[in-house]
Amino acid sequence: MKNSKKYSFLAVLFCLLISSKSVSQTNYTDVAMPSQQNKIIIDKIVEAVHYKTYVIDFCLSKINEASAKEGWNEQKSMEIIQSVNYKNFKDAIYNSFVVFDEVELETLLNAYEKDPAYQTINVMTNNKVLINNLKIFASDIVKGKYVSK
Repeated sequence: MKNSKKYSFLAVLFCLLISSKSVSQTNYTDVAMPSQQNKIIIDKIVEAVHYKTYVIDFCLSKINEASAKEGWNEQKSMEIIQSVNYKNFKDAIYNSFVVFDEVELETLLNAYEKDPAYQTINVMTNNKVLINNLKIFASDIVKGKYVSK
């Protein structure tokens, strides 16, 4: 009987020790972000490639698809359309460029501004991670997650 209590105590103690040392889903690191100077350059790249317009047009097309498919009324459509805010997507853009240093970003910006060949290639729409993030963002908008209550 004493051995049984001793083993039970050790088992409980072991479980508590393990659970206190394990990493839970609530422990996370911050998303990597570029420096303030790099954000300025990224904003200029976004402007040069007209990506803000692309993001808004993409979201509006997804809203129109959902509205037609689900038969939304005019009021719901307008609420969802008004919830489209490019600023809610900026961090995803910044994060996708975090791997580039200032010189690389400046080189990319200069290429877009000066080289006609680059102007036909949009680095944003060729970035698979950014495309996936945009699809998630548009889906969240369609679901009404950005509607002000």
